[in-house]
Amino acid sequence: MKLSSLFLSLLFLVISCKESPKKDNSKEIITPEKEEVAPILKEADTSNMVSFEGGTIVIGSVNGSPNEGPTFETQIAPFYIDKNLVSVVDFRKFVEATNYKTEADTFGDSGVFLFDQNRWELLKGANWEYPLGETKPKSIDNHPVTHVSWNDAQAYASWVGKRLPTEFEYEFAAKNGGNTIYPWGNTVLKEGKYMANVWQGTSVQESDPKDGFLLTSPIGHYGESPAGLTDMVGNVWQWTESIYASYPGNPNTERKDPKIRSTRGGAFMFDQALEKSFTTTFRAKNSIDTSLFNTGFRCAK
Repeated sequence: MKLSSLFLSLLFLVISCKESPKKDNSKEIITPEKEEVAPILKEADTSNMVSFEGGTIVIGSVNGSPNEGPTFETQIAPFYIDKNLVSVVDFRKFVEATNYKTEADTFGDSGVFLFDQNRWELLKGANWEYPLGETKPKSIDNHPVTHVSWNDAQAYASWVGKRLPTEFEYEFAAKNGGNTIYPWGNTVLKEGKYMANVWQGTSVQESDPKDGFLLTSPIGHYGESPAGLTDMVGNVWQWTESIYASYPGNPNTERKDPKIRSTRGGAFMFDQALEKSFTTTFRAKNSIDTSLFNTGFRCAK
């Protein structure tokens, strides 16, 4: 796997395109295209999932990045989504039961930001078990698993009888079925406290972790959203089932490529979008074989 321009742009930049018009399309009902999902191998355990009845929701934002607009209404069918991100210990059970080999292991490297050198690198030996490389400490059991590609996440989800959430299901769940900017409300801090594991600072050189964590944090450390979910934003980027696509009416239409999938939620790592990078509407994308030290996932059904 090479450090492609797509890889670098997704690590450092908000997706750049012209500002979309502030046209109100909220009356238009958009029916999402049916997307292929991984085959289900067994019945899913829903005991640690949150169910949503679905309904009509406004997708996107008029105040976000250009790829978050224009806003539109869509119908969401009933679904379940995992309360928590998939943890290191969860993923270890999968690997041990199936002898699964992640794409990071196949490639022999994975994306890590080297803080002492101020640069990203495809680090040899970095994987889900050794997130900072073979010479560094092992991953922590109750932290989210990282260095998993979309393909890896799909394989795990199928093994547990689930799938990845669609991009719109993610947004519905993150907004608690409503329309808040963050899962906990409309301000970055709540009563002066950080509500998610996100970057504090205006550049990657600033690494003052006022929220207590420079890298990943324990799953659920910041409590539950009103809907009963943890870590819906911050901590790690989350893979979705959805092929990345421009929203209907966006003037910067991109060709749909099944090898490029949407990611949601932001992460502990710096993003030029700053506090907008962990809103309920912020969108990014990556190739299905890419693995990074700030990307994980949760499942749905």
